[in-house]
Amino acid sequence: MLLIFPSLAYAIVFIALLAMSKKIAHSHQDQQDKDQDGVTLADQGLRKRESIPLQITILILLVLHGLVCFQDIVTPEGIVFGFAQALSLMAWVGVALYWIEGWYFNLRGMMPMIISIAMISSFLPTIYQGAVLSTETVVSHGFILHFITANMAVGVLFLSAIQAILISWQEKNLRAQLKDRPADKFNFSNALLLGQKKALLEQLPPLVTMEKVLFNMIGIGYVLLTIAVFSGVFFSQELFGKPLIFDHKTIFSILSWMLFGWVLFVHWKHGLRGSQALKWITVSFVTLLLSYVGSSFVLEVILQRA
Repeated sequence: MLLIFPSLAYAIVFIALLAMSKKIAHSHQDQQDKDQDGVTLADQGLRKRESIPLQITILILLVLHGLVCFQDIVTPEGIVFGFAQALSLMAWVGVALYWIEGWYFNLRGMMPMIISIAMISSFLPTIYQGAVLSTETVVSHGFILHFITANMAVGVLFLSAIQAILISWQEKNLRAQLKDRPADKFNFSNALLLGQKKALLEQLPPLVTMEKVLFNMIGIGYVLLTIAVFSGVFFSQELFGKPLIFDHKTIFSILSWMLFGWVLFVHWKHGLRGSQALKWITVSFVTLLLSYVGSSFVLEVILQRA
């Protein structure tokens, strides 16, 4: 029963955010107008004070989700892990990183999408229980390093993928304004955000800032992913006596590592950005997600066995 509490808390905050989105968007527009005339230290202090209640709310959600996630994974029977626990932990890391970024950037427009995904992810362990990992696996130093870095990498790159989607929406909205035509009245993303997509996009920082934050996050995620991939090699050697076991997890992990590396290299060397960069980021993250939860999803959901 305790597992459902984070989902309920996320749902309440999600509904409240959408209800207030238009008011927040108008406030954000007023701030942008002030920026054109110069921002005083008093204005900056006011913005920080206005963000504190939101940051406290996210912190409460993080603590609640983190405690429940820990109790779900660390059980009296042993360490339990499956695709549902993996997604819930991924969402927790993503929200935690968003909370940290929230002290430095105005990313309020991202929050409803992050909260909605965290709400769904935190609910999944109530349906899919996962499997108990062997004691030999859990006490392995290679496993501990691999487990921590892999979950942190996926969480960081998950937030990057969300930001890439938002940038894509932001670009489409900007093009529609430049062509002096309204954006589509109905589409799936707008329906998902209960008709508040335009108001939420107006709360985001400029595209240049969004892209800068995006590639900084991908860089951090790539370092963590590199450690996770190569620690997986040592973990495999320690348990099975083989440096690599070429299953789907290994193949997709290495492929996603190569794809993210290619995105960062082309962005640094040739300035890859815009829609082309966003497509490759999405493909890279989907590939990583397949390595992260692919086999567990098939076993627990499609074949219905742990």
